[in-house]
Amino acid sequence: MSLNPSPAAGTAGRHLAQRAPIAAQFAQVRARSVALAQPLSPEDQCVQSMPDASPVKWHLAHTSWFFETVVLGALAPAHQPFDARYAHLFNSYYEALGSRHPRPLRGLLTRPSLADVHRYRAHVDAGIERFILDADAASWQAAQPLLALGLQHEQQHQELLLTDVLHLLSCNPLLPAYRDTDAPALRLASQPEPLRWHKGPDGAVQIGHQGEGFAFDNETPRHTVWLQPYRIADRLVTCGEYADFVADGGYDRPGPWLSDGWALARAQGWQAPAYWLAPGDPRAPADQWQVFGLDGVRPLDPAAPVSQLSFYEAAAYARWAGARLPTEFEWEAACGLPGIRQMTGSVWQWTRSSYDPYPGFQPWTGAIAEYNGKFMVGQVVLRGSSIATPPGHARPSYRNFFPPAARWQFSGLRLARDGAC
Repeated sequence: MSLNPSPAAGTAGRHLAQRAPIAAQFAQVRARSVALAQPLSPEDQCVQSMPDASPVKWHLAHTSWFFETVVLGALAPAHQPFDARYAHLFNSYYEALGSRHPRPLRGLLTRPSLADVHRYRAHVDAGIERFILDADAASWQAAQPLLALGLQHEQQHQELLLTDVLHLLSCNPLLPAYRDTDAPALRLASQPEPLRWHKGPDGAVQIGHQGEGFAFDNETPRHTVWLQPYRIADRLVTCGEYADFVADGGYDRPGPWLSDGWALARAQGWQAPAYWLAPGDPRAPADQWQVFGLDGVRPLDPAAPVSQLSFYEAAAYARWAGARLPTEFEWEAACGLPGIRQMTGSVWQWTRSSYDPYPGFQPWTGAIAEYNGKFMVGQVVLRGSSIATPPGHARPSYRNFFPPAARWQFSGLRLARDGAC
């Protein structure tokens, strides 16, 4: 037998080498989801703390459903579903892909068990791995953008998993930590660096995704917008600065608030950001403000970026401070300016922009056409990323969006002002 590889063997080798990076990325992203759930008990992973949140178990299953339905179901005819009933249980909002279990009732899905969900993940993982290895050229070409979307989609759910877990644990009177840590207590006397203002790019600026990397459809097409002169803060608003707003009666008078926000704050009894514990709170008695986070209850750090704010709270603080929120276009144009800090990796930053389509926007085709476009009403854009965002998932053109009342996210604010000086 000849030891020289045949032309067919050489082609197969190149074929595998071209697909290996996607296979490795797939394995890495899928493993991270499991690792994020690892600190939690099976009971933790089944509970739904509010209609807008989902159980951890559901996140693990839904991301598997996405790969099984959008990739394997469409492009791998030989694939056998793990359980045909899961198509109904774990569809989120895709009308074109069939019926679905009501979102507010996901916490009632005590079956399938957590162990069954992990078996489901393993079944889908094996199917994707076989597909990457065996797909013909045409199927592989069609699958690449769907696999890329599926990985980005799972990373979105990794962040949602953490935000939903934090809300869930905040509902427990014991205020248990998601993760134990040996880190020292947060500083009590820290002071942030003075806030500085930078002139932002104005006039005609280009907005939207550019280049060859991945982007969601709502980041396109790249287009020109006209910006009036403005200034933008070089850092985020801190807990200490927001505490001054609270101490000044910011939640007790309507002056700084938008009408809808003031009505909601009154109806919900808001007196501080979500997860702030006032001095003397019986759940964690202390003589100072404390904050509940993934590491449990810690003394409020005056220098830390304020988080878990609704859009209404962010806008009220900005007005109280004699400023405003930047538009999403101002934020993107300023991203990367020398001296601008904390644009990513701390908290998502509310903007003063409604979540609307860009001029010429076209949603993706097929089943994934429902991914973003149909939510472009009644939502507000956030920019940047947070401590819960997976590494490498953020980019300057990324458009996150939530209803203005949402405050369980890792969301804060950066200030802006009109004028160039």
